[in-house]
Amino acid sequence: MTELTIKLRALEPEDLDELYAIENDREIWDAGLTNVPYSRYALHDYIARQQADIYADRQVRLVVENAEKIVVGLVDLFDFNPQHRRAELGIVVKKTFRGQGYGQAAIAKMLDYARKTLHLHQIYAIVDAENHDSQRLFHQVGFEEKNRLKDWLFDGENYRDAVFLQTFL
Repeated sequence: MTELTIKLRALEPEDLDELYAIENDREIWDAGLTNVPYSRYALHDYIARQQADIYADRQVRLVVENAEKIVVGLVDLFDFNPQHRRAELGIVVKKTFRGQGYGQAAIAKMLDYARKTLHLHQIYAIVDAENHDSQRLFHQVGFEEKNRLKDWLFDGENYRDAVFLQTFL
């Protein structure tokens, strides 16, 4: 596969519409930590308040742009633990760009950033056990499944298992 040219960059006020669309996409709520819609005001405030410092914010969220400077998704490190030098990784690739290698390229860049800049020791991800595409994506970039988390996710009606994936840097 030809390596994609992507850029990871900080959120800008101009990203409000993209962030609003992604955060309010009900199809991905079950995969994340939210189950309520975000207002434009709340997201505008989030963009304005972030210090772009993982030590202050305990997370870093970056926009994934392709070579044409089109936003294809978001990638973030969160639940950052400086004492144990680890963080959880999350990624959302917009539907129209899935299956084209953007997720793999974005995770690879984020792992490089975590290793070389943040000096983290490990990164983990928690993925719905039925989300085989996401599991395959994480395996492609070196994550290994370490555990199955019984009834970890609740979609409002049913509990579902999740898998704990981990990589060491």
